[in-house]
Amino acid sequence: MFNIKLGIPEMEELWSSLTKKVKNGSAKKNEVKLYKQMGKTMKLLSNNPKYPGLNSHDIEQLSARYGQKVFESYLENNTPGAGRIFWIYGPNKKDITIIGLEPHPNDKSNAYKKITLSSSGKQIG
Repeated sequence: MFNIKLGIPEMEELWSSLTKKVKNGSAKKNEVKLYKQMGKTMKLLSNNPKYPGLNSHDIEQLSARYGQKVFESYLENNTPGAGRIFWIYGPNKKDITIIGLEPHPNDKSNAYKKITLSSSGKQIG
């Protein structure tokens, strides 16, 4: 089992904002959907990052740019433009840090060029 951490500041702020809105009832439909998808994906990653439905795989372009292996996992399958969550192992042995969230890239040639990732950071739950 892995501890899930959130990259700072972007992923920590996104999750905090979604959680607050969902709990106080002010979340829009798409925010509730994203909150549920992220929660489910983080739970699956925590239990088994190689869970088949996540389709986790490393992204060579991002790994080269950030100097460590960066992985991508699906928030949902068989959906055009479905979200992808980006993560790394660490900083500790049993940690996974979520460092990005993006829609699935349509432009295959420069698919990962525009993606900016968070720094590793704060543990959740």
